[in-house]
Amino acid sequence: MNIYVDFDDCLCETARAFSDIALEMFNIDVPYEKMRYFNLQMAFGLDDEQYDALLRKGHEPEVLLGFDETPGAVAVLNEWIEKGNNVSIITGRPFGSFEPSREWLDEHGLKNVKLYCLDKYGRENFMKNSDFSLKLEDYYKMKFDVAVEDSPTAFKFFNHLPDIKVMVFDRPWNKDAELPGENFIRCFDWESIRERVMNS
Repeated sequence: MNIYVDFDDCLCETARAFSDIALEMFNIDVPYEKMRYFNLQMAFGLDDEQYDALLRKGHEPEVLLGFDETPGAVAVLNEWIEKGNNVSIITGRPFGSFEPSREWLDEHGLKNVKLYCLDKYGRENFMKNSDFSLKLEDYYKMKFDVAVEDSPTAFKFFNHLPDIKVMVFDRPWNKDAELPGENFIRCFDWESIRERVMNS
């Protein structure tokens, strides 16, 4: 199987880290459990300047490297790889965050997963001759059987794959999201994702 896994808030606890950063930088206290929006500017009620500062801070290498693993993620991904599945981490992180993101994966025992930075929102200057920066047109040529994703804004990136099974990692900002079809399955932890994928 070809398996797509989102990085932030699927593999690691990004929103919890940003909640701490917003409190530290701006004294804005929005606990993870109360984050109702995937968009961090909306989640924390930030102006444009604050939002830019938050993103800069949150993408510093030492900050990215400090994100906690989502419990069970590494063990399940390694199990899939050992069984011969192809696992690709597809992240919307900026291209410039590739190296610390790759380092995080390596440090957490995921040396054998591929990592791609996908320009999901058209904000990046494409990096030519790179084996990790992915244009949307190239992403749409890729085929996946299963995906693990938390962001409702990313669901559209599976429209070209009618047979894909999308494991929607339950998070506060997607609780009220309407799932686009029966192939989108809400999962509450990595063990439930593992079971669903094994049975798909």
